[in-house]
Amino acid sequence: MSVAQERAQRLAALPFERIGRPVSGGGGGFIAGMKEIAAHRELLGLLVRRELKQRYKDSALGFLWSLIRPLTMLLIYYVAIGQFLGAARGIPQFAIFVFAGLTLWGLYSEIITAGTTSIVSNAGLIKKVYLPREIFPLASVGSALFNFGVQMIVLVGATVVLGQFPLSWNLLYVPAATLIILIYGLALAILLSALNVYLRDVQYLVEVALLIFFWASPIVYSWSFVLEAAERSDLPWLGDVYIASPISTAILAFQKGIWAAGSQDVVMGTNEQTGEPIIAAAQPWPADLDLRLLLMGLIGILLLAIAQRVFSRLQGNFAQEI
Repeated sequence: MSVAQERAQRLAALPFERIGRPVSGGGGGFIAGMKEIAAHRELLGLLVRRELKQRYKDSALGFLWSLIRPLTMLLIYYVAIGQFLGAARGIPQFAIFVFAGLTLWGLYSEIITAGTTSIVSNAGLIKKVYLPREIFPLASVGSALFNFGVQMIVLVGATVVLGQFPLSWNLLYVPAATLIILIYGLALAILLSALNVYLRDVQYLVEVALLIFFWASPIVYSWSFVLEAAERSDLPWLGDVYIASPISTAILAFQKGIWAAGSQDVVMGTNEQTGEPIIAAAQPWPADLDLRLLLMGLIGILLLAIAQRVFSRLQGNFAQEI
């Protein structure tokens, strides 16, 4: 008997041991998955730091690039949309308004974009060792949160410098809206990362979808613009359909929390002919915004559980497919 045959017999005699958690029905699989991820929290931290280092490797400016891109976008939209198209004339503190939307949208789009490709880009680790595969989309969330934190510092600093820091209970909308974005972003990142293993077109479809949803969200135009468009088109239900998107609702809540000028009448200038002040009325906000956030949060948690369930079903062949 050859050495290879003897080795094969010894391996065959060993008891079968399952690596990783079994896929179970109901909510048990979701809870078991969360426990396993919690047990690997140190590894999750290492993956987040690795992703940040790789992104800015051999870069002279390093982490400053996480700030340069949104500031460049702010300048483009402020000039193109605010000045050339005149949006800034009807929106007080237009720069804060736009940057608030860009900051929250940047968190969402980065989670989705990086999370979708997270499994494929970590093929080497997945083929060599076992670890909960959900940890890779989660690492993308950690990286996106770092960049979001940097941009939030600039945003809050701008409100302080301009004397527009929101000293009211509306400030509580900021963490609530951020939590909604994190829940939906993570749910979609987990689901899309698994689908992208089997169909690589998913990552390109995500880029197109994010572009569409950017312009379908109140980032560079206000909610009042949507209401006016619905009235002009004689489609009053258009506003309800628009606000049904959890991303639009989260962005509006975030703006209401951080954009103080949008919740009060603001003097925009003086009429050159009459000398009277030009006053921009407080911006309208969707009715029952608190209840909408609560309902969308509950729906998002359900979506997250479903996404993790689908991920668990699909992850069995990840190593073979990538």
